[in-house]
Amino acid sequence: MNEGELHEAASFGMPMNVFEERIRAAADIDALWYGRTPLFEAVMYREREMALRLVSAGADPWRPQMNGWSPGRLNLAGPEPDLFGPAPSTVGLSEQEQAAVLRADRLIDVLADVDLDGMSIACVADISCAEATHRLQGQPVKIDNFNEWLMNPWAAGMTEDEVTDIVGATDVAGGCVVTQWAGYTASAPGVMALLTAGTAGYGMYANPKSGNQGSRFRNGVELDWDLRPGGGQAASDDPGDEILRSYLYLHNAIAYCCDAAGLAPDDPRAFTGLPDMVLRLPALELWPGHS
Repeated sequence: MNEGELHEAASFGMPMNVFEERIRAAADIDALWYGRTPLFEAVMYREREMALRLVSAGADPWRPQMNGWSPGRLNLAGPEPDLFGPAPSTVGLSEQEQAAVLRADRLIDVLADVDLDGMSIACVADISCAEATHRLQGQPVKIDNFNEWLMNPWAAGMTEDEVTDIVGATDVAGGCVVTQWAGYTASAPGVMALLTAGTAGYGMYANPKSGNQGSRFRNGVELDWDLRPGGGQAASDDPGDEILRSYLYLHNAIAYCCDAAGLAPDDPRAFTGLPDMVLRLPALELWPGHS
């Protein structure tokens, strides 16, 4: 069996009889691949039955990996903390990690039904929508029958460029959210750089063709790009809190973006409803440094 085949099977699921064959063919049930074991993959992607089968075949749920996280300790943050039996006395979640679990439960509950397909967002810490307006030099505009417009922005006779120049800005606990309902504008590097001067933020474009595309900014500088918020792709060199976030927000991309930026909205209005301010943006350099 090729390296990583058991890991991939544990990540994405397959008929159990095929999975059993891969377990029998594995030279080492706890082999590391990109810093994690097959059991870690099964836990990360919530493949419960595969995780249990790996443990019954000898996988160690308490083996530290991924910046100190073991599969069993990560699972303590999930809905079935006793899945692998009692944890060793030295293994548990810190107060900070327990708080992250409670925060995730709340954010997912608030934002679980939001669908951003084709939209873009910028979640920015510690600034108001008024400050976002100033930084983007946006001009407030009034759109009659906003909810109808939101369903089909082009129905009002706007051109493609006019639609993509309109964003919404909404205050939420911890900062503000900028939303663009028909394109990538809100998460474009040029916009994120302006919004995050002196602070931090997380942007995402829900690309209908290639899936969620995320980026992380601080002090106007892009730190990471082509990220997959809500996709579970934690890297072995990620900080411990980022590995936990990848697990907690699996398939919950918007809640992930909010948490990554330190935002805590009380409702989904910043993403789905009438924003605090509707703005028309000037001609901005959306892709500085990109050819």
